[in-house]
Order: sequence, then structure tokens, then C-alpha cells
Amino acid sequence: MITYELGNNLYINLTNRCTNKCSFCVKEYSDGIGGQNLWIESEPTAEEIIKEIGDPSRYKEVVFCGFGEPVLRLEQILEVSRHLKKNYRSRIRINTNGQGNLVYGRNIVPLFEGLIDVISVSLNAKNAEDYQRLCKSSYGEEAFYGVIEFIKECKQYIPEVVVTVVDVIPPEDIEMCRTIAGELGVGFKVRHFYNV
Repeated sequence: MITYELGNNLYINLTNRCTNKCSFCVKEYSDGIGGQNLWIESEPTAEEIIKEIGDPSRYKEVVFCGFGEPVLRLEQILEVSRHLKKNYRSRIRINTNGQGNLVYGRNIVPLFEGLIDVISVSLNAKNAEDYQRLCKSSYGEEAFYGVIEFIKECKQYIPEVVVTVVDVIPPEDIEMCRTIAGELGVGFKVRHFYNV
């Protein structure tokens, strides 16, 4: 399934691939969300995504978020976002693990300027050791530091930046993550663990 609806938003499922293997990831427990199977057999082209979206005017936001890390499909995000901004002026959000600069070996965040309205970056830990234990990144403990740097870059180019944590971590760790977000000058949100 390329697109799916949740609430007033349209979500775009770009890939099953991810640089993390989080212990709390919904794909470890289910084939989808809200009865919608999110496993995709092949990664959609930008043209296929645009065709399936059609006119997104009725949605509050169009969100790049699915069973994998959307930023692994950077070119498709950019092409679809350009189309949506040019033709519909859609509000666009990316939900990401924040490892995009590690993936591409360069700062990709300036590419989002003028296209992405909100970026939600999943932090989930107060330090590199805890992050790796919980998220099992292919980048090891370096991932945590990469995520922090990514958040700093996002603040320069994207109007709204939100750090998120899933409530599977202890309350004191949630508060430490809230402090990190405050120090970075970005928003903070606690997401509830979704076990289907």
C-alpha cells in the first residue's frame, strides 16, 4: 500500500527499508496500522505516488511515513513534494529517524527548504548507548550523534521541527529527551507505543 489515511492526514509509504531495527517498531508486531497492510512488494516511483495521491486538498497534512525510513527515498520525497507544493500548496511533513545525513554522507537538509513544513525526528533515547540498545542502528552509537546534528540542521531550514520519543522508555528518560529538545530549541512530542 503506497498511501494510507490516518485521521485527517494522508501518509505515503515509500519503503520497507530502514537503518534502524527498533524494538518497538510496529512492523515487528504487525503487517500494518488500522487494518491496512503496509508491506510493499516494490518501492513506488514518484510518478506512481503522485498518481495515487491525486488531489490531496482535503487532508490537513501529507506525511512521508510508512514501514521504513522515508529519507532512504530522498529523490522521490523531493519530486513528490515539488509537485504537491506547485499544484496544491499542501502542508508536508516527514517522520524520520534523523539519520539521513549519515546515509548520504552529506548534509541533505537544505534540499527540504521551501518543500517540507514539518519534520518529526524520532530520538527515543537520552544518550548514544541507550539509543543503540533500543534502536539497533546500522551506524552504531554514531547514529545518536548524527540524529542530534540532523536536528540542528533542520532548525535552520524547516519551519517546524519536532523531536519525538515513544513511551516505551522510562519517564525520567522521556524528561531528559524533553530537555535535549529544549536545548536544541525545537518542539517535543511523546508518541504512544502502538502494539496491534
